[in-house]
Amino acid sequence: MRRLFPVTDQTSAPSPSPAGREWSLDELAEAYAYPSLGDGGHWLRANMVSTLDGAAQHEGRSQPISGATDMRIFGTLRALADVVVVGAETVRQEGYRPARAREDFAARREAAGQGPAAAIAVVTASLDLDFGLPLFTSPLVPTLVVTGAAAPADRVAEALAAGAEVVVAGDGAAVDPARAVRELAGRGLRRQLTEGGPRLLGQLVAADALDELCLTISPMLTAGDAQRIAGGPSVTVPHRLAPASVLEEAGFLFTSYRRI
Repeated sequence: MRRLFPVTDQTSAPSPSPAGREWSLDELAEAYAYPSLGDGGHWLRANMVSTLDGAAQHEGRSQPISGATDMRIFGTLRALADVVVVGAETVRQEGYRPARAREDFAARREAAGQGPAAAIAVVTASLDLDFGLPLFTSPLVPTLVVTGAAAPADRVAEALAAGAEVVVAGDGAAVDPARAVRELAGRGLRRQLTEGGPRLLGQLVAADALDELCLTISPMLTAGDAQRIAGGPSVTVPHRLAPASVLEEAGFLFTSYRRI
């Protein structure tokens, strides 16, 4: 891997390997470190992958357009986060499992005052979830279900019985994305990561709740009618972000953009 931006001594790949060397997990962790957060501050970043022609999925899943280094970065971002925020449809489509403790990041997490692994927070209005999945029955830290105050009472009871923690972030059935971010931060989950899907990311963008986008640009073309990384209603004025980092490996570009 090599860093293309900002320009450093890691920009040029060491000869004779045009791809550069494999970065250690510590180097990746430094490259993707969260910014310093003041009292009560929080930071929400998204991690998504897109093909050159804008597809966020192939045949309903992101794995076919990903790659080995993308998955290392995926794991690193999870290991740095307090909580991973994900939509219910992505949980169903991607077969989500609990975040696991990783020895490589244990000391870093302890020094940051974090638990052994990130919590998973599932955003859902209907709670149409299989509470028998390992995500709910055997997480290292309890899974959170983020829903509205008018969510179906029987489903809320089932979530609680399965060991999940229910977070109310909306006055009706729907979830208020900005309120969800604040509610999680209020629980001490201030370093936040969302992995989508596109509908949830679109809601977060529309609510101006996103601080950073980590976007992997996959050197693939898929055509078809796959979703973009963010869906839903458009914003009145496009949100402008500033590039923070660009890494490259085997034709994949690993970009990071932060709010201005």
